[in-house]
Amino acid sequence: MGLQIEALAQFVAETRWEDIPEPVQRHTKLVLLDTLGVILAGAERPEVRELREALASTGGTGATVFARGWPAHDPRTAALLNGIAGRSIELCEGLRFVSGQAAMQVLPGVLAVGEHLGSSGRDMLAAFALGYDVAARLAGGFTPRPLAHQNGQVSLLAAAAAGARLHGLDAAGISRAMRIATTLLLTPSYTNAVAGATALNVAGGMSGFAAALAPELARAGFTAQDDAIEQALGDLVGSGFTPERLLENLGTTWHITRNYFRLYACCNPIHPALDCLQEVLAALHPQPDEIERIDIATYRFASVMRNPDPPNYFASKYSLPHAAAAMVVRGGAGYAALDDSALQDPAIAALRHRVHVTEDPAMTAAAPRLRPARVTVNLTNGRRSTHSRDSHRGDFQEPFAESEIHGKFRELAGVVLRPEGVSSVENAVDRCEEWQSIAELTEPLRRFGRE
Repeated sequence: MGLQIEALAQFVAETRWEDIPEPVQRHTKLVLLDTLGVILAGAERPEVRELREALASTGGTGATVFARGWPAHDPRTAALLNGIAGRSIELCEGLRFVSGQAAMQVLPGVLAVGEHLGSSGRDMLAAFALGYDVAARLAGGFTPRPLAHQNGQVSLLAAAAAGARLHGLDAAGISRAMRIATTLLLTPSYTNAVAGATALNVAGGMSGFAAALAPELARAGFTAQDDAIEQALGDLVGSGFTPERLLENLGTTWHITRNYFRLYACCNPIHPALDCLQEVLAALHPQPDEIERIDIATYRFASVMRNPDPPNYFASKYSLPHAAAAMVVRGGAGYAALDDSALQDPAIAALRHRVHVTEDPAMTAAAPRLRPARVTVNLTNGRRSTHSRDSHRGDFQEPFAESEIHGKFRELAGVVLRPEGVSSVENAVDRCEEWQSIAELTEPLRRFGRE
């Protein structure tokens, strides 16, 4: 087995919450709050509700599903449902330098396993920060296949590590749980996204499932081959894995602080263009019918998200013409603006076809270090304005203010909580290192939930 994997497992096993620097602790709690809000709002999606109700008849107990009624399930199912919910509205945070949505892959399992085991807030926070770090470090050495979406891939192994940490496994046990989890790795495709195939979100939920299952398999005596991680990432779900830099700045660079947040409810690569469009609209103040055309140049990965007629709500999250048109018509591209009704809005539908997206090869060459975009809006009266930028707001280079993340949480949590519940949960997360158990979170959820 690789020495780097074993050293990483040892770091997960032995690092305490008190060993993590205070600024990293504070940011970890902010990421937790943001991710929880996304889960709460995502639980309202119709397919998520239907699945929750379908599984209710076979549900066990031990962990909370963060949805109306706050049903209890076994920790595997609760983590699965919470992860699917959080993936479904395209508002979760992600890794800045490598592909992955680490918090939404790791946190559902941490909360479910932690609740089942009666873990303290400190233990859950440490497992979350450490699992996040494992996800980023594995992703840095991983070459995914061209069409692969990384839900259910490296972050699934990180979730298993976090779950094993909560179970109190030693370094060898955490390594074994991660290596066992390679048999659970998935192969979701990015084409699911543009096709509106919500099956992609199931892959996100499966990481939470693995966080609960893999440690139990390790504790029960299941074994895995020594090079399971290297083989799985290098030859099976991926096309290469180089572990040489896996331990670089271990314990000094915490990858959870190098994340990006989202305020736009759509795929992250199109955010720079929306930032540019927002600047142009502020300069021109046009009405939708005054816009002759919108020209967007951006890097290749973002430029392919150009379908002007997305087939459903989920596909609309991957359509730059749709998000741009919604921003013009509704004044923003957040959760409320990019809802189901936006697809049927005639003003948005008409404007989508006047949005033209192209790849700029120079911008492609600058990605992923930069994520550039340039937007030009031409009005029917001859006025025009152009704005460009090197990357989007919300990453660690140009972070949102904490007040903006709290505002996002309040909007999303308010979908299922009364105002007093929103503030109670916000306060609970702010002091979560003091929790004796997760009941200090679930109690205000149950008390202040909307009917």
